[in-house]
Amino acid sequence: MKRWIVSILVNALILIVVAGFFDSFHLSGIWAAIGASFILSILNVLVKPFLILLTLPVTVLTLGLFLFVINAATLMITEGLMGDAFNIDGFGTALLAAVFIAILNVMIQKGIVEPMKKDK
Repeated sequence: MKRWIVSILVNALILIVVAGFFDSFHLSGIWAAIGASFILSILNVLVKPFLILLTLPVTVLTLGLFLFVINAATLMITEGLMGDAFNIDGFGTALLAAVFIAILNVMIQKGIVEPMKKDK
């Protein structure tokens, strides 16, 4: 449970960073980022596996790059559920944001989380 809450807070921070880089990616505040991160985590557990299964042939043909499209789709679903608190001005922006979020997640995992685990 603690790890899930930490991941929601880290993803909320990443969403805030992404909103700072893209003019067409809007968050109304920190609580909107936390809410979007919470919804996104639930979608990643419930919807994403189903989408991956449906698009498995395309994902294999693109050597996994289609996963960015799935991540962008989950971002767009989150945007639809959040209302005015979270807005993305198009699927292209969602796709770029998905790539950026993936890069930031890898950097945080490799630069912060894994070194912390080694210190324990």
